[in-house]
Amino acid sequence: MGLDEDALDYHRTEPPGKLEISTTKPTNTQRDLSLAYSPGVAAPCMEIHEDETEAYSYTAKGNLVGVVSNGSAVLGLGDIGAQAGKPVMEGKGVLFKRFADIDVFDIELDEADPNRFADAVKMMEPTFGGINLEDIKAPECFTIEERLREEMDIPVFHDDQHGTAIISGAALVNAADVAGKDLADLEIVFSGAGASALATARFYVSLGARPENILMLDSSGIITEERARQGDVNEYKREFARDVPGGDLADAMRGADVFVGLSVGGIVSKEMVRSMAEDPIVFAMANPDPEIGYEEAKAAREDTVIMATGRSDYPNQVNNVLGFPFIFRGALDVRASEINEAMKVAAARALADLARRDVPDAVVKAYGDQPIQYGPDYIIPKPVDPRVLFEVAPAVAEAAIESGAARADLEADEYEERLEARLGKSREMMRVVLNKAKSEPKRVALAEGDDEKMIRAAYQLEEQGIAEPVLIGEEDGIKRTAANLGLDFQPAVADPTTGEYDAYTDRLYELRRRKGITRSEAEELVARDTNYFGSVMVEQGDADALLTGLTHHYPSALRPPLQVIGTAPDVDYAAGVYMLTFKNQVIFVADATVNQSPDEDVLTEVTKQTGKLARRFNVEPRAALLSYSDFGSVDNEGTRKPRKAAKALQDDPEVDFPVDGEMQADTAVVEDILNGTYEFSELEEAANVLVFPNLEAGNIGYKLLQRLGGAEAIGPMLVGMDRPVHVLQRGDEVKDIVNLASVAVVDAQ
Repeated sequence: MGLDEDALDYHRTEPPGKLEISTTKPTNTQRDLSLAYSPGVAAPCMEIHEDETEAYSYTAKGNLVGVVSNGSAVLGLGDIGAQAGKPVMEGKGVLFKRFADIDVFDIELDEADPNRFADAVKMMEPTFGGINLEDIKAPECFTIEERLREEMDIPVFHDDQHGTAIISGAALVNAADVAGKDLADLEIVFSGAGASALATARFYVSLGARPENILMLDSSGIITEERARQGDVNEYKREFARDVPGGDLADAMRGADVFVGLSVGGIVSKEMVRSMAEDPIVFAMANPDPEIGYEEAKAAREDTVIMATGRSDYPNQVNNVLGFPFIFRGALDVRASEINEAMKVAAARALADLARRDVPDAVVKAYGDQPIQYGPDYIIPKPVDPRVLFEVAPAVAEAAIESGAARADLEADEYEERLEARLGKSREMMRVVLNKAKSEPKRVALAEGDDEKMIRAAYQLEEQGIAEPVLIGEEDGIKRTAANLGLDFQPAVADPTTGEYDAYTDRLYELRRRKGITRSEAEELVARDTNYFGSVMVEQGDADALLTGLTHHYPSALRPPLQVIGTAPDVDYAAGVYMLTFKNQVIFVADATVNQSPDEDVLTEVTKQTGKLARRFNVEPRAALLSYSDFGSVDNEGTRKPRKAAKALQDDPEVDFPVDGEMQADTAVVEDILNGTYEFSELEEAANVLVFPNLEAGNIGYKLLQRLGGAEAIGPMLVGMDRPVHVLQRGDEVKDIVNLASVAVVDAQ
């Protein structure tokens, strides 16, 4: 099927459309319903009656945006009417929710008169925390937005005007930087004088461009003062009338630094691009066909053409989804009364800054694993970059506070944690560990230091103040790779081939000489095997923690640290633990990587160490030792092991968290079963530490929970070692390395 047929099928699949309403509180019992509605709902009603701002405390208003349209200028479809525009408004709601966790009611008004339209929107103010005007034709959109901004006390934002302005503004800041030009000196030509073009031109002035350097064209040519005097342009276009001779687009582009296309496709030729100033900037943003094709513009001349379009199949897509979800997120979170110019500028500056930083692996993978690095083909972040939320929303919120538009204050670190929580429990949990790590960074050895991912992780660890990374590998090659990646840092490197590491050889020989290793073999291992080198480095105290395993099988990566560092003095067994995060809960799963067939002593030790790990994430452990039987319902050698381990843990005075077993998995995690069928259980709440009876069950269990249960997995985290060691999985991404390094730092603290 083609795209149209696929889209129709996508939209009509049951249930039709793209949005639904779901509850956020329990509605399972009669009491739940009496709290949600009558009679309990009277209490919050009266609180709001006394103080209307309490609506933000007792209702969803503070996270609810109205996407309002009359369908008079829908995408590239034109005036198709309110009803036909509804799929677009629903789609807008999807983007709000997907990227910034903002709820939306889409409102389609069958009203062309701008004043009657504005009246209707204004009457809905009690419902919403903000209004996103969408797909309303010019010049009515100006009248509507201006009036609503004046009369309403919540943010009103016309994305068709300001979204493109903000995103292309961020691109312009970076394009000028890449081209080595100053914003104030840019000669800018606009093709198009509609709502988006006028708002974009005004916004470029806010960023530092000069009004007298902006030349704007409509369908009749250059907007001149002569045309304005003759009444040939409306009041909005008159702002950009210039005292220049009339002419067409070819005349306007001659010698220009920047072309901004917000008009129609195919109107710019190669000759027009050749006539521009050196290293020209071409933003051809007409959709679906740009004013000039990407390949055409690039091929038009030999110097650098910095090109952006509205298309996703070429570099530098000017996509409004980089703006409106995050701008509203910041505005809603400080209960802003408006989205003002300072907030828009803050959003653009934040986007521009983000594009200059290293790009996460997940983003690179989403775009075909092609390198993405700041330069002519990467001047704005990609829409799927999860960091946009953490850059734009705080910048907008801070600008709202500083400009006086905010009615609530925010503490920066606390706000970042709130944003993390919106992206999922795993982000929220890792934020706890990251903050702990930053409070006292430690020296972390990265065994596969010449790997590109390790180098990028080291950069992020150092840049964010999480750790003091040491890359193990050939120093010249590591520094060359860092430079090629555009990473502005001088990594600390331990090069086994050039440094004086005889003491490491001596120590490895001392530890393993009665295990069959000769001194020459020890020397070879230290010089050639970074896992052994890193293990000795940590054992000798020259580093506080070790990460390895990115390019090795798990057993071969684990062997050197077990041989050199070993388990802690009071611990006989190491174990591998995954933290699985669901929407509203966290579960630690052990052992999923190390012990194949543990006896009761191993299960006891694994439970203790996993409980300690949970507390590093500020989770109070409740442990269940799992089996296929419940509390003796089956009695054999297999079920006795977890039963005996549970009894040993209950009798151990040093174990200060609840433990029980053996029990089935559903018994462990379903509170009604624990408190009903097995009211005698030591667990009064569902378990959050699940100890599996063997490696096979643990590995199968965590992968099923991850893939079918929708859990995010962090790990494996190695517990029980004498010094912090974590073994990555082959193919882990940079964020996984950073996460495990953070855990290692907290271990070392």
